[in-house]
Amino acid sequence: MSSEKAAPTSVSTHILDTSVGRPAEGVALTLSVRSGRDAAWTAHGASETDADGRCKALPALPEGTTHVRLDFAVEDYFVSNEHRVSNKHCVHHQANQQAEEQQDAPRVRDSGAFFPEVAITFAVNPGEHYHVPLLLNPFGYSVYRGS
Repeated sequence: MSSEKAAPTSVSTHILDTSVGRPAEGVALTLSVRSGRDAAWTAHGASETDADGRCKALPALPEGTTHVRLDFAVEDYFVSNEHRVSNKHCVHHQANQQAEEQQDAPRVRDSGAFFPEVAITFAVNPGEHYHVPLLLNPFGYSVYRGS
């Protein structure tokens, strides 16, 4: 018999704001878990992205966890950064406006984000690590299982 304890199941994430090509700092997120497809979700941790867009304070998952949900509160990030992004592009504002009109592209909404929240749900296996990066912009997002 071995007294070795199984490695904990863990999750990490980071966010890259692809609209500016930089990490998304200050995005709040919550980590929820459940044990089985029909089980209720339980909040298990919360964090905020650092200057590198990473959350380093997420706790290991409880034994028996089968599904994880990461809820990212991205609207506050876009609202707080909207003025900074628009100020960087003031020089090109007129050209951008003309390009948008020609392409019939949507202008930035009042909230600064079409998706105010991003919820990512995924299945986990015991003892594995799951890195789930979020590529984010005001009108879309993409995720994948990283390494």
